[in-house]
Amino acid sequence: MTTRELTQAVDHQPLALAGLFVALPLAAWLCGRLHQPGNGGKAPSKYVYSLLVYLACLPGIFAAVLTGYALFLTKENLLDVSFQVYILPIVSMVVTLVLIRKKVSFDEVPGFDRLSGLMVMIGCSFAIALVIQKTKIFIFFGGSIERLFILALGVFALLKWGTYMLFRSPAEPKKDAPKISGF
Repeated sequence: MTTRELTQAVDHQPLALAGLFVALPLAAWLCGRLHQPGNGGKAPSKYVYSLLVYLACLPGIFAAVLTGYALFLTKENLLDVSFQVYILPIVSMVVTLVLIRKKVSFDEVPGFDRLSGLMVMIGCSFAIALVIQKTKIFIFFGGSIERLFILALGVFALLKWGTYMLFRSPAEPKKDAPKISGF
């Protein structure tokens, strides 16, 4: 089954998709109401938040990659794509993460650091593919070599941090994201 066939099959279930992606932020809001303020990082709430983060972020990341691919690489018109497949998972992910963040720090949610590392790696990979697709051969003639090295160094640092966050063992300490001086 190709990605196109998968998106078409999922698109034929609009009520199920809408129900799922409305239920995730609703569940995050409800979970925030069920525990006392400041207790969101304790069991069992932190595991419910972890489940909600993964249920919202995995389809959200997939939809973001699909949307970026359709918009930048294939140059599809976003008015012609399915709202339930391309936009709704991203909106649901953002709303769910905002609602969870209001009640608990992401440092207290198990597995969020790995998921954020995965997001960074996917984002960097997509940016690299977009740059390669857009520059074609013009990078050899139109861009300065300094800009290419700066871009490569920045992408390498983000990929290295994202890979560490994704594949570190539970016993290893967390590393902070790379800092960009001046920002």
